[in-house]
Amino acid sequence: MKFPRRGAPGSRAAAPTGHGLLRGAVRHSAGRTAAVLCCSAASAGAALAVPAALGRALDLLLDSGGGSGSSGSGFDGGSGSARCWLLVCGALIVAVVLLDALEALLSGVTSARSTAWLRGRGLAGLLGAAPEHGARLPPGELATRLSANATEAGTAPVSAAALAASLLAPAGAVIALFLIDFWTAVAFLAGIPVLLLVLRAFARDTSDSAARYQRVQADLASRLVEVLDGARTVAAAGTAERERDRILAPLPELAVQGRRMWRVHGRAVARGGVLLPLLTTGVLAVGGVALAAGRISVGDLLAASRYAALAAGVGAGAGLLGSLVRSRSAARRTAALAALPPLAYGTGRLPEAGPGALDLRGVRVVRDGRTLLDGVDLSVPGGVSVAVVGRSGAGKSTLAAVAGRLTDPDEGRVLLDGVPLASLARGELRREVGYAFERPVLFGDTIGAALAAGAEPASAARVRSAARAASADAFVRLLPRGYDTPPAEAPLSGGELQRLGLARAFAHAGRLLILDDATSSLDTVTERQVERALARDITPGTRLVVAHRLSSAARADLVVWLEEGRIRAVGPHPELWRVPAYRAVFAPPGEHSEPNEPTEKGR
Repeated sequence: MKFPRRGAPGSRAAAPTGHGLLRGAVRHSAGRTAAVLCCSAASAGAALAVPAALGRALDLLLDSGGGSGSSGSGFDGGSGSARCWLLVCGALIVAVVLLDALEALLSGVTSARSTAWLRGRGLAGLLGAAPEHGARLPPGELATRLSANATEAGTAPVSAAALAASLLAPAGAVIALFLIDFWTAVAFLAGIPVLLLVLRAFARDTSDSAARYQRVQADLASRLVEVLDGARTVAAAGTAERERDRILAPLPELAVQGRRMWRVHGRAVARGGVLLPLLTTGVLAVGGVALAAGRISVGDLLAASRYAALAAGVGAGAGLLGSLVRSRSAARRTAALAALPPLAYGTGRLPEAGPGALDLRGVRVVRDGRTLLDGVDLSVPGGVSVAVVGRSGAGKSTLAAVAGRLTDPDEGRVLLDGVPLASLARGELRREVGYAFERPVLFGDTIGAALAAGAEPASAARVRSAARAASADAFVRLLPRGYDTPPAEAPLSGGELQRLGLARAFAHAGRLLILDDATSSLDTVTERQVERALARDITPGTRLVVAHRLSSAARADLVVWLEEGRIRAVGPHPELWRVPAYRAVFAPPGEHSEPNEPTEKGR
């Protein structure tokens, strides 16, 4: 399925509200929704015609019977017209049944397609934004918004069409009452203001309870996914019962909100169940008076009773109204994903055969009120290997994300070979900037397909060459189906998974390759083999390596030393090693420099 395109950079069309998203879903399904409305309207029209035809047939039968003087001769003489009207009634009833069946089929298709469109919008917004935006929501919350909430919101076009159509029959019935006898219509309309107040209270209370229900539902899903991710930890700690109780803790609140929705619906139905029969009874009473006065016939009274019942169907719209209210609440949650600020791209291109020179100028990054990078100025010559070191929380991964434009700085600019990253086309940027992460995830039907996936798919030969460079080829060949093994069927250790992540990055290496702690699970020998292959076999370019190991920093051409979001020093490892504070970066927790070691000021 193709994702719907988002608006241009900075366009608010790319950030719809819940109402806007629902309007978009209606426009997307306009043809099918119109077909549903037409079927519903035609069914309502046929249903409206039935009482009139039935009343006409009854009047003809009574007239025919009275004129013959014999009850048995009522079907001779003028009863032919009555039979015709009875046949019309039968045809109209068959039409109602067929139209309702067609409406049900079209409604299912329309809701499914609207749901798919809404999910596409939400997913496009999530994947088109910087990764940290999606990371703010738990996976269970995201799954709920893209599944259950999108499904409920997807029923909105059909519910709106059905609600509009459901008002046609009552409106037509009221008009018919006016045509039969003015006062029968007045008797019915007298109770409409009360009915509107009931529906208004129903919509208000349903909106609040539905929103609360959906929030609790998402909380439940988030807890479940969280525990499933940590299943080994739960098993090792022996806390399965405690985690089960924690997962199920929101259930009482879910039950409270579910019962509240049913109570709201029940109150509306009960009130309508009292009011609408009273209105119908009032219509019959006024019609009886009109019959006694000779203003209407017996057939007219029968038709009036049927039209009063149809007009009372306005109360049935409460269910459709409740569905629309729940759809609106669900759409707000899905719209929050579609409204994530997009990581906009330009149309620029990099100079051909550039060395991969990287420049950060006055870069500042603030997330959730915390400054992660502040005033970072860095110039990295093309073709060198740079290690980024610092204590935990120093901003290493943030620097790596900014350097390859997985996120944009709040201030400052990042340039690759003199071209601002924000001005580059998406394909151009992703072809030339490769990433490997600490915890890679493999997407694809097979391991080979997962390694080949990128802005430009890599050839099978390049994938295997990259796997050899990452010391992954040997164990991949030992898998049941080699490179054709599905990732879910491959029993991979943490180190093997990291090597596959490196292989994927090597297969798409351009002028800048960023390794964000991508070798932390490798043993020293394998790490050294990977580094040698990287220097010898992979496309030359600039390497930016987030490093925690001393050996990684020692083998880099340059070291960028970060401290509290600022660059403390840049230089070759041997020079920085003379500084005790730099050595302390690699010291195990609790260890400190010797008292007699020279300080940075005393060098």
